[in-house]
Amino acid sequence: MNISLTGRNVELTDAMKAHMTSSIETLNKFNMDIISVNVVASAQTKKGKDHSVVEFVINLAHKNSIVISQNDADLYSAIDVAISRAQKAMRRMHDRDTSHHKVGMNEAKAQTVDVKLEAEAMEDEIVPVELELYKPLEVEDVLNNIKESGKLFEIFLDNEGKTRVLYKRNDGRFGLY
Repeated sequence: MNISLTGRNVELTDAMKAHMTSSIETLNKFNMDIISVNVVASAQTKKGKDHSVVEFVINLAHKNSIVISQNDADLYSAIDVAISRAQKAMRRMHDRDTSHHKVGMNEAKAQTVDVKLEAEAMEDEIVPVELELYKPLEVEDVLNNIKESGKLFEIFLDNEGKTRVLYKRNDGRFGLY
């Protein structure tokens, strides 16, 4: 990891540089392949007040760069707040990378083989089912079933083997087809 410390209108003392480098070293715990960190510390005067500005640019391998700019009256507190923001951003990136499960080709092939075996096992299994549709019924029995269940129609076989439909009409009476 390359670290570049720059001061604009501020002379960086050894204590400031040590504080910045120790703060930057805390970013290594996320294992994110940090290529370089550029820190620019500057002092500005706006509206008669002096304040310090710290800007961190963190370049990561195979990811977007993280840019954080922090204003504060004290340079050390600006560094601390900027580092905490950088840690938060890197934690989010790390969690996003680790929480999304990436399946390799071998695992995907193994899963498809398991699914195929289960499907083949289910194809061989035959379950006999006796349908009520094919049992011959009397019209009166079907009429009672429709009245009890509230259905609008019923398809059935009559005693002669014909497929019949008993249905409820809009006027409340029943029709037989």
